[in-house]
Amino acid sequence: MTSEQKFLEAQELVKTLTERPTDEEFLELYSLFKQGTFGDNTTDKPGFLDLKGKYKWEYWNKKKGMAKETAQEQYVAFVQTLLEKYAHT
Repeated sequence: MTSEQKFLEAQELVKTLTERPTDEEFLELYSLFKQGTFGDNTTDKPGFLDLKGKYKWEYWNKKKGMAKETAQEQYVAFVQTLLEKYAHT
């Protein structure tokens, strides 16, 4: 299985979590997904009143310079961690 296929599979697996991850875990997952999909954040920083958007933007911006492939690998590993923690059967 290629790293791209693992990345796509992890995107589906994360939907099977039975408990809600923390906000910080969601932000980390989001930032790795965005970096692995689009690369560096080139969007404008959201306004002061958009707190959710601001946090998402900041987390993604912390990944600046990380290769897409590296972000995809870290995403897959992070999803595995979340599955172990939150996917109770």
